[in-house]
Amino acid sequence: MELDRTTAVSRVERLVETVESETMPVPVREIWVYGDLALGLDPVERLDIYLKKDLLFHGDDSREAEFRREYGVKGVGQTVSLDWAETYPEHIRANDNGHVAPEKCLAAHLVDADEPIHLEVCNSGFENNVTQRLRGAMAREAYEQILDPRGAALWIDGNRATDAFDKLRNGEYVFPTLAGALEMLGMDDGEAETAADVVRDYRASQQGASVRGDVV
Repeated sequence: MELDRTTAVSRVERLVETVESETMPVPVREIWVYGDLALGLDPVERLDIYLKKDLLFHGDDSREAEFRREYGVKGVGQTVSLDWAETYPEHIRANDNGHVAPEKCLAAHLVDADEPIHLEVCNSGFENNVTQRLRGAMAREAYEQILDPRGAALWIDGNRATDAFDKLRNGEYVFPTLAGALEMLGMDDGEAETAADVVRDYRASQQGASVRGDVV
């Protein structure tokens, strides 16, 4: 399922509005868009959104045992907000060991399962994580783990980027090719071309909504 550019921008706006107006499982600090929409493509085959989250501090685990009994998950009030879990129990998601997973909870709250949207969730800002992921991918030659550096900040600490949405609608952001962007970050040209091919192939293999949690 493809999205025309106008629809894709409107979808990102709705996601930002949801973060602004509704309780989230953990605090969200940054929202970026990268990939097709940032590049001004039309249609957009897949919408890539990056969220920087904080750990949950000063949580309330008074009902943790109750949620464990009722929903079979651990960590409500410790890892995700109790207020959020009480309000949106349908969005509670856990990892394989049964502990609530903030990135999966965010994805369930913000994205429908059949939408062509990928959500990256990390405790670090977009620009820092681009660099960290690239270093790790180069060390292991695991190029599918590269985070496309061609991104646009939409929302930082509660403040919207003034003209970001208009620039996305008009396709005004100017970025190099993916290989060119990777070269600018320190890859040699041959490795950058190889890595760019792997990233494109990996991305093309994704279907529906997806989420990746990361810790730096």
